[in-house]
Amino acid sequence: IASADMDLNQLEAFLTAQTKKQGGITSDQAAVIAKFWKNHRVKIHESLINQSRWDNVLKNMNWRVDLKSQSRHIDQINTPVAIVEMELRKNRQVSFLL
Repeated sequence: IASADMDLNQLEAFLTAQTKKQGGITSDQAAVIAKFWKNHRVKIHESLINQSRWDNVLKNMNWRVDLKSQSRHIDQINTPVAIVEMELRKNRQVSFLL
C-alpha cells in the first residue's frame, strides 16, 4: 500500500480483493487498515521519501534566458544564454546556495 502510494479508491479495491482471497484478511481488519492509511498516508509517504534520499535535495530553482544585445562581433548578438540558479540543501540539514 505504501510503496504504491495508493489513493482511497485503489486502497478500497486492494482491501476488497484481500478479503475475498482464501486466507486473506477479514473485513474488520480491512476497515482498520483503511482507517489507519487514511489518517497516516501523508506521514508514511514523507517518511519513505526521506529514507530513500541519499544526499542533496533541490529546495528551489530559478532560471531565465538572456539575449545579448551588444557585442564586438555581430554574430554574437541575439545569442541566447541560459542562467540557472539552484538552491540545494543537505538531506535533513541546513540550506545552502549553489
